[in-house]
Amino acid sequence: MRKPLTTVGALTAAVLIALAMLAGCSTTPDPPSEEASQPPKVPSGRDLPGWAHMVGLAADGSGFALLAKCVQDVERPENGFCRQYVAILDKGASQWRLRKAPLTEKSGTDGISADLRVLGPGRAWMRDWIEEDRHRTWFTADGGRTWQVRDVKRAGEVRSIPKGAALSTLCGPPTAPDGLECPKDRLMVMSPDDGRLRQLNANPPLAGRLHPATYAEPDGSWWVSGQDPSSGAPAVAVSRDAGRTWTTSMLDSPVKKPGWGVRVSVGDGVVYAAEMGELPAGEPVKNPVRAIHRSRDGGRTWERTWTTGREREPRTLAGVLVPGKGDALRLHAESGTFTSPDGGRTFHRTGRGPGLGHASTVPLGRLVTAGACGHRISADGERWTTFTVGTCEN
Repeated sequence: MRKPLTTVGALTAAVLIALAMLAGCSTTPDPPSEEASQPPKVPSGRDLPGWAHMVGLAADGSGFALLAKCVQDVERPENGFCRQYVAILDKGASQWRLRKAPLTEKSGTDGISADLRVLGPGRAWMRDWIEEDRHRTWFTADGGRTWQVRDVKRAGEVRSIPKGAALSTLCGPPTAPDGLECPKDRLMVMSPDDGRLRQLNANPPLAGRLHPATYAEPDGSWWVSGQDPSSGAPAVAVSRDAGRTWTTSMLDSPVKKPGWGVRVSVGDGVVYAAEMGELPAGEPVKNPVRAIHRSRDGGRTWERTWTTGREREPRTLAGVLVPGKGDALRLHAESGTFTSPDGGRTFHRTGRGPGLGHASTVPLGRLVTAGACGHRISADGERWTTFTVGTCEN
């Protein structure tokens, strides 16, 4: 049996512990390292053909871009065509490299509808929504040098979401064909190992259609929105253990009619939830945001800080909210860019006109796309790197 410390022994131990703590700590915190204070660095690819209709960036700074170069025939649009390309950015590389895309050439009347999911360094999943290709996908594990044909069928189950994976659902793209009824919705994990879809064992306790975030938030949490099973009110579920368990909470919606899902953005000590759905009054808009909710306790409780009115802007949301330092919040709308200094209670327009930005969450941070070729990336919503992908004119 271990003997208890004597009084002298206890004092000696306490002094040693205190000295060790003082040696490892100082009264003033160390300044952040230069690397930590800098935004992610992404080089431009201005010599790449066409315009980038999708860009994805992995956590290590590598990435993929889908590009399209279209030839138009104004008098006979059916004679026009669009060629699609894939550009690859390796970790630490100073330039993008062009590789052949597995996507077929499209008629000028078809438009561009390809989808891209980056699943880690050198790994990506791709799909084209044109009719003949709608049930076929492609996967690469070697930076786009080779592509393997996949399908949208379920390939088993998984207990957790692996590093580099993306989330989807059984009743939504890319699994469920349009026009077909779907059974109870389930979360599907897009594997970074082989690009196949597998059902997640633990489904969040939500009703209705599920709307998962494609990627985890910067703090590693995974968010899914749906409806509260008892009341039908909008609700969100969060997992902090890679999808093994889920915790749910309801939002104070200003509208009783079911919405279109909730988009969650995690900031520094705060969580925001943008409630999307048809507005009860005012002119109809394409991407209506009903309300903005804020949580100070990791999503356990919420307060509604913004309720969209008949005319008061912003009334739309392009992508996700972008939290900044403290209560700073940025919102990209159809009518321009808005910022809030108080967590969404008030907004001020900082840019006008369409095409000013669409924000998304990628493993590297918040990615904002403006126009066809301009992009910005930030890890904290404050410091940004601007880069161009494609040959668009400024």
